[in-house]
Amino acid sequence: MQKLSKLIATVCFIGYVPFASGTVASLAGLGAYLLVRNNAPLYFTLTALSLILGFWSASAFVRHSSEKDPSEVVIDEFSSMLLVYLFIPFNVKLLIIGFFLFRFFDIFKIHPIKRLEKLPGGAGIMLDDVASAILTNLILQVLNFGFRSFLY
Repeated sequence: MQKLSKLIATVCFIGYVPFASGTVASLAGLGAYLLVRNNAPLYFTLTALSLILGFWSASAFVRHSSEKDPSEVVIDEFSSMLLVYLFIPFNVKLLIIGFFLFRFFDIFKIHPIKRLEKLPGGAGIMLDDVASAILTNLILQVLNFGFRSFLY
């Protein structure tokens, strides 16, 4: 089980990329979104499954690590990217804005998102990214409904 949790937590070892592994995992999540976005049941299933497995694998990984939030764990970025675009109509501009907004919120962790990362284990690893994804999604919803002439 430890090997499986490591495989999932690092998103097939993307977490070991020496530079910007969180961004690489976010790009992998974006790629997964692009592959499944036209199949709603598959998209919802992949999103739910990646979140559930993310909490489990991050918790398992951190139990065998000396760090509270090991940089190798990138399932949080991967699964949260799927949340970013949930119920957002496909649009290249929204796709790009969503990616960069999510990375901004994930890196700089504005208040109160920063408080979530202090939670123990996998919950702290996952929830700050989930909150960043939800905030990004809300901004994309506003942009989609409020600035249609700019976006389309």
